[in-house]
Amino acid sequence: MPSLEEELFPSTPGKFKDRNRHFHRCFASTSTMFLWALFLIALTASYLCFQSFMDSGNRYFTATWGGHHWEKNVINSAQIRRSHGGMSVLVTGAAGFVGSHVSLALKKRGDGVVGIDNFNNYYDPSLKKARKNLLNQNSIFIVDGDINDSKLLVKLFDIARFTHVMHLAAQAGVRYAMENPGSYIHSNIAGLVTLLEVCKNSNPQPAIVWASSSSVYGLNEKVPFSESDRTDQPASLYAATKKAGEEITHTYNHIYGLSITGLRFFTVYGPWGRPDMAYFSFTRNILQGKPITVYRGKNRVDLARDFTYIDDVVKGCIGSLDTSGKSTGSGGKKRGPAPYRIFNLGNTSPVTVPMMVAMLEKHLKVKAKKNFVVMPGNGDVPFTHANISSARKEFGYKPTTDLQTGLKKFVKWYLSYYGYDQGKL
Repeated sequence: MPSLEEELFPSTPGKFKDRNRHFHRCFASTSTMFLWALFLIALTASYLCFQSFMDSGNRYFTATWGGHHWEKNVINSAQIRRSHGGMSVLVTGAAGFVGSHVSLALKKRGDGVVGIDNFNNYYDPSLKKARKNLLNQNSIFIVDGDINDSKLLVKLFDIARFTHVMHLAAQAGVRYAMENPGSYIHSNIAGLVTLLEVCKNSNPQPAIVWASSSSVYGLNEKVPFSESDRTDQPASLYAATKKAGEEITHTYNHIYGLSITGLRFFTVYGPWGRPDMAYFSFTRNILQGKPITVYRGKNRVDLARDFTYIDDVVKGCIGSLDTSGKSTGSGGKKRGPAPYRIFNLGNTSPVTVPMMVAMLEKHLKVKAKKNFVVMPGNGDVPFTHANISSARKEFGYKPTTDLQTGLKKFVKWYLSYYGYDQGKL
């Protein structure tokens, strides 16, 4: 029986050689296993890291913005093409009703325009897509994105250096706020603050014109509504978010030197309008032979609205941009006072809802089936009436389209867009 020493150090060379070969085989086998183990560990770690990167960076892989081609589109669209006094404008809510019209008007006169819209489904997104196609045909690039995406906004300002912002993106509608209040906070307050934060940190800071609303007058009974009237009695959450927007913008103007103009729109209507508006839904229902619901106030008083045609509102928006003045901050620091303004953009001639329906019946050549209902407590107000003297004085705002003429143009567009044979009506 060999001793321990013989086992470790055999007495004959042959035995030692065999044992040495066996030792190397064992060592090689162990090294290979160790390397394979390291490889598997590294592979597992790489997979986990990649998976984590995919999860955390999912937006990067699914984002609809970014890249050389995308940046080139933004730069080309933002380029000013008129020789004197041109501006480069970021239009939020550009695929919306007012946004699309303002974008086209700016581009037509040679200003640079880049749009942004999140194409939500508050109403039929296909209409927004159709507006986007119209803008694309006129060399206006629309970014599919949300104004709450600060990284996207910062990227846009880095690329284009906008001189102005026309902020029209918002969750609209009075009654929908009772169904989805969160959407109003997300868009009208959080989205506004996100945009203002990016603007105040931009260098140079842009001048901002944004859409407030006549709904801020709320339960005010003094007519016509003037910018100096009380606006602390909102009748709906939508109105409250717009009023909050006015207070928020005032704060950013005061602290950071942003030039800001708020526009209180009064019932804007016309071609490419919003399907949730009464004149639009009435037209659809009348043509389809469905009854329409006409709300009345207390004691059967007819509701009245200061209907404002889209072309007149566009003139007011552009006039506001042209006279906005400059922001005075740099890198978030204010160097001096900047303009802060609020204007009514209305038509000054309120019309009752039944009168509006009668005009639609005339242009459609179809009698409406009307159900008169007392207005529920959903945030609507009985009337609106704009005093536009401030806007007239500041930038010559003067509406020229009465409701009869405006509805005729809307009906013509509606029949064409939705494919009705006008000869059979």
